[in-house]
Amino acid sequence: MTRQEILYHFRQNPDMTVLIIGAGINGIGVFRELALHGVDTLIVDRGDFCSGASAASSHMAHGGIRYLENGEFRLVREALVERNRLLRNAPHAVKPLPTTVPIFHWLSGIFNAPLKFLRLRDKPSERGALVIKIGLILYDLFASPYRTMPTHRFADRKQSLEQRPAINPDILFTAQYYDAFMPYPERICVELVLDSEAISSQARALSYVSLHAASGDTVTLRDELTGETFAVKPQIVVNAAGPWIDFTNLAMLHPTDFIGGTKGSHLVLDHPELYAMLNDNEIFFENRDGRILLICPYLGKVLVGTTDIRIDDPDLARCTEEEVDYILGSIKLVFPNMPIDRSHIVFAFTGVRPLPSSSASRTGAISRDHSIRIVAANEVIRFPIYSLVGGKWTTFRAFAEQTADKLFEQLGITRTIGTEDMPIGGGRNYPHTEAEQRQFLNDVHTKTGVPLPRLQTLFDRYGTGAETIAVFIAAGEDAPLQHQPDYSRREIAYLVEHEKVIHLDDIILRRTALAMLGYVTGGLLHELAEIAAPALGWSAEQTQTEIRRTISILETHHRIPAETLQLAAV
Repeated sequence: MTRQEILYHFRQNPDMTVLIIGAGINGIGVFRELALHGVDTLIVDRGDFCSGASAASSHMAHGGIRYLENGEFRLVREALVERNRLLRNAPHAVKPLPTTVPIFHWLSGIFNAPLKFLRLRDKPSERGALVIKIGLILYDLFASPYRTMPTHRFADRKQSLEQRPAINPDILFTAQYYDAFMPYPERICVELVLDSEAISSQARALSYVSLHAASGDTVTLRDELTGETFAVKPQIVVNAAGPWIDFTNLAMLHPTDFIGGTKGSHLVLDHPELYAMLNDNEIFFENRDGRILLICPYLGKVLVGTTDIRIDDPDLARCTEEEVDYILGSIKLVFPNMPIDRSHIVFAFTGVRPLPSSSASRTGAISRDHSIRIVAANEVIRFPIYSLVGGKWTTFRAFAEQTADKLFEQLGITRTIGTEDMPIGGGRNYPHTEAEQRQFLNDVHTKTGVPLPRLQTLFDRYGTGAETIAVFIAAGEDAPLQHQPDYSRREIAYLVEHEKVIHLDDIILRRTALAMLGYVTGGLLHELAEIAAPALGWSAEQTQTEIRRTISILETHHRIPAETLQLAAV
């Protein structure tokens, strides 16, 4: 169904079973679970799909090795199992990532770690070789179900310096273990939405629709494109608004204090020397204040983060100058002589983790586990509200499964199918070996005539979804984008027409990584807007409005300098 058809349907038929507010990864995960069982469900988000906290992650699918010292063994075990499932179910979008930990001391933290485990201390202290060794042994043990990657190993100073000559020579060891990397987490969300709608005609998804009010058995929603409102009558509401959960409950006349979010900022650097020194490894380390940071290779660029700062209003989250100084300064601990400054920044992003409200004095001590908080129906609001608090990207499937089981119990539905082994989007029928991939590409080439190098690029981005896009490309006249020839006009047109694009920024921030990689210029914005306008029905005036809107978002939220975008300011 198109957006207009979905809106028309609910204006005519307001009764529904489940309304999900918030289309981040947790809400979308629940959406898929309900779609599999034919539950009449609407998911809405006031922005684009995966445009809030889920878009601001470190792009890692990981178990959270540092949570071991907080005693969160269940969370780490669950996360590692789910990480391995993601590697199997979304191999086009989740890749193994060797991770290196620089170690500067032998025994540091050996006394602090058990005190933190027993909740008798939450002051950070540096982890030495023995503490890290114990943690990695446990990490390997918990990852043993569905093992997909090698176990950890240590390298001494000599070996470490041979591998990375620019690394801090004060190190004693480096440890290497494996986690996983998600280059396009936003695309995982979009593919899950499209998968869910394809599974069931009772599953409907709307972006740019916000909660307006609630009373009795009715929730009033607002179309952010037109300002018009419409009413729906759900049996259950799932509040998956992430760091906005308490704001959402308040709008439904149920004040809560579930969330105590912390802000995390990241930078993307264009720094070939630093990129080369990573040797295709993430560097995972602690700064001098005990906070954990990462330096990660990202499609030819370098992703660095993150901060961990308490914040009350997620709408006010921005990457500040102080955070930039902190992140850039932290790199010097690992690579002390590497020249790095603000000129290397091509993109920045910030999000607020939907952590549970906590009195912990240190943000790193707040649990990253997930929970479901239920507000029962009453005389004011005659439907229960299930609030999804906390959670990690890696554990979204498990959290969604647990939530759906509670919903099924409430609705009297028996689970008939699980998602443990269900492929996501372009991970369906994925060819794993080189020979299988060559065969896949040759078959698509024979079918469409699209050149093999171009098909390889599409396959790297979309997995087996490359075939559908190649068929679309072959059906019309195509050409590389003038301002970014790695993409083509019909590739962009496909994304616009088939992936629920509403605004220009949806294309550059969430259907592609163009903005994050620092490729956006004024000329590119004009070119993309020209392609999108016919499909989305934009007038010349609206097209310029979209360009100005996107410029504002890039300048305000992502630190892209005005001079980079000045050609678009018309």
